Amino acid sequence: MISMRPAITFLFCIFCFINQQAFSQDTTETVSYDTTHIYHIDSALRIINLNPFITLHVDSSLTYQLNINKNPTNYFWFLKNSPVGLKIDKDNGRLSFNAQKSFFLSGKLKYDVNYKVQLGVQNMSDPTDRVDTSFTIVFYNLEIVPSKVKPAISSTIFADEGELISFKVLCETGSFPIQEVLTLPNSPIQNYTQVQECGQTFSWTPPYDLVKESDSGKVKIVNILFVGSTKFQVKDTATVKIIVREALNYPLAKEEYAQVVKNIERYVLQLKYTFLQLDKKLKRTKGARTTFDLTAATTSLTGTILGTSSSQEAQRTGKILPSVGLAMVPIKEASVPNKAVDQNQASSIRASIKRLEYIIRDNMLLGEKDWDINRKITKLKDELKQIQIQLIDVPIEITNEFTEEELNRYFNSPKVNKKYRLKTS
Repeated sequence: MISMRPAITFLFCIFCFINQQAFSQDTTETVSYDTTHIYHIDSALRIINLNPFITLHVDSSLTYQLNINKNPTNYFWFLKNSPVGLKIDKDNGRLSFNAQKSFFLSGKLKYDVNYKVQLGVQNMSDPTDRVDTSFTIVFYNLEIVPSKVKPAISSTIFADEGELISFKVLCETGSFPIQEVLTLPNSPIQNYTQVQECGQTFSWTPPYDLVKESDSGKVKIVNILFVGSTKFQVKDTATVKIIVREALNYPLAKEEYAQVVKNIERYVLQLKYTFLQLDKKLKRTKGARTTFDLTAATTSLTGTILGTSSSQEAQRTGKILPSVGLAMVPIKEASVPNKAVDQNQASSIRASIKRLEYIIRDNMLLGEKDWDINRKITKLKDELKQIQIQLIDVPIEITNEFTEEELNRYFNSPKVNKKYRLKTS
């Protein structure tokens, strides 16, 4: 009997321990239940399943049921700043969206852009019972859209030599933007603007000597290649063909025209001085011949008068004097011959001067740019050459001690105009 007590005592202790553990577990479950029940009754309004960041693939749809911690019957839902296509059922809080690809192709939506949407839920009976929050939605696309170089001009343009060519080089941004642009002409050209980034301007003025005589059709074709590359060295090339036509180098032609006019004006001044010398020589010759004629006439008249005198000596003198008058005629022709050649030369020089002055006025430049300048230069050169050939036998006086005003005043004087006026028969 004494030996069995320790065993009975040990079994009794184990039984008490098991009962105590079972009682403590039942008590814990009851407390947990009561706490959850009190939490649902006393908490403020909130959305219990809102995801603050939503990513959505293109051509996929979204249906997301939002829940609150209260009876949803008395609440309504609303959105602010929502992207195109995103909707919410105001009664049950169901968020829906169909990410159609047409939205992105039309530009209404964009990839990799954070659209922040304002979301709210409010009690229809109590305006103060309200929650305002937000979430972000982002659209992504697994398809790689290539970026392209797009010059803001047609692929083929025409230009003349000396004409400015200018246009922007734009880029169509795809999945990865173009970060660098390289400008490559197919033939060596100078003084053009390099395009290194999207949006920069290419400008070039073809020089007047670009088109060579050997180029067919008097045109030069220059291809400009714009090579764009992304950070992954994916490249796209755009080509612009520039057809350069041969054109007039107007600044050089204008200088040539001014030089031709200057040469004609200088030659006209030389002709005017030569005319002045010839005209003075003709005046001296005419005065000397007039003196001889008057002397011969006076001598003949005096002889006639003395021949009727009563004095024998006077009569003899009167018979001699008419012979003296007749002898002066060959002396006049020998000493001061008639200058018919000089007269003709003076008339020819005066007509040439008038013609050259008229040609300059008739071929003067008109407007800021006279595109008929080449014909006028050729006309002036031809007229000057023709006049010089006509007057090749006339000794042109190079030394000129008169000013241009003095020569013009003499040349246009009324006496000279009257003397050399053309007479109609």
